[in-house]
Amino acid sequence: MRARMLVTMLAAMACGSPSHGWQTPGLPDRSLPWVTSEVVAPRVAFHSFESRAAEGPVSYHVYTPAEYDEPESRFPVLYWLHGTLGGVAGVAPLSRHFDAAIRAERMPPMIVVFVNGLPRRLWADSKDGSAPVETVFVDELIPEVDRRFRTIAARRGRVIEGFSMGGYGAARIGFRHPDLFAGISILAGGPLDLDLQGPRAQRNPRLREALLNDVCGGDPDFFKAISPWTIAGDAATELLDRGTVIRQAVGERDNTRDLNRQFHERLAELAIPHDYVEIPDVDHDAPAVLAALLDRVDFYRKALEGIEPSAGPTPRSR
Repeated sequence: MRARMLVTMLAAMACGSPSHGWQTPGLPDRSLPWVTSEVVAPRVAFHSFESRAAEGPVSYHVYTPAEYDEPESRFPVLYWLHGTLGGVAGVAPLSRHFDAAIRAERMPPMIVVFVNGLPRRLWADSKDGSAPVETVFVDELIPEVDRRFRTIAARRGRVIEGFSMGGYGAARIGFRHPDLFAGISILAGGPLDLDLQGPRAQRNPRLREALLNDVCGGDPDFFKAISPWTIAGDAATELLDRGTVIRQAVGERDNTRDLNRQFHERLAELAIPHDYVEIPDVDHDAPAVLAALLDRVDFYRKALEGIEPSAGPTPRSR
C-alpha cells in the first residue's frame, strides 16, 4: 500500500502538480495565505468570512468613503484585484488614491473592496482544486460584501478593476460574469498572450513555471482556456447586449504594452466596445496609471450610469 501511494505521488508531481507541494486533487490547500496580515489605514477595515470553497477563513480589506457614515445610504462597489505578488502592500496607497479622488469629486463615492486572490493564481480556480480563487470571489465574497455593507447589491452597482495580474483577472472574471459587473477596468493586464511567453515571463522563467504548475497543473491548454483572450470570444455578444463599460489602459513604457495593444485589437475585432488608453511616460506603475486616468474618461460614473449613494433598501439581485 505504501509503495502504491508513493508511486501515485511521484506520478502526480512529474505531471506538473503545484510547486507548493503535492495536494490531493479537488481539495483546497489551507497552507495558502487565504488570510493576509491586516493593513491599518484611514477608512480601511480588515474582515474575514468562513469560505466553504476554501474550507476555512478568507480575508479581505474594505475602504468606505466619508459619505458612508451617513446612515441608510447605499453605495456602489469597486472590486480591486491585485497583482502577482498579492495585494497587502497596495491597500494603503490605493485607498488613499481613491479617498482623495472621491473627496475631490473626481469619482463617485463608492466602497472599494481589496480582494485576496492569493499570489500567482491568475484569479482563476486552479485545475487541481487547491486554490478555488474565482469561486471564493464570485460565489462567496460578493454576497458576503452585500450582506455586511450597505451596497447597491446588483450589477448596476458593481465595477471590477485590477492592475497587472489583477487586470488579467478583471478581464477574465468580468467577461465570464457579465451579469455581475456594469464596468470592467483592465490596467496593464497580463499575461495576455496564449503561450505565456511575454516579456515578463521570459524575464522570470521561474514565475512562468509556477503559474503553469500552480494554476494549470502544467497543462498549457488549460492556461489557454482560462485566458481572457479566449473568454472574450464567448462573451462578446452578451457584453455588447448588456452595455458593459470596458476600459483598458497601459503605460507607454510598460513592457506589457505590446501585448495589451494586441488584446485591444482582439476586442476591436470581436466588436466589443471599449476605451483604450496608452499613457505617455508611464511604466508598470499602478498609482501612475490611476492618477493619469483621472484626467481622462470618467470611467466609474460612465459604468455606474450616474448612480449616486441612495437612501433606503435596495433589491438584492445579481
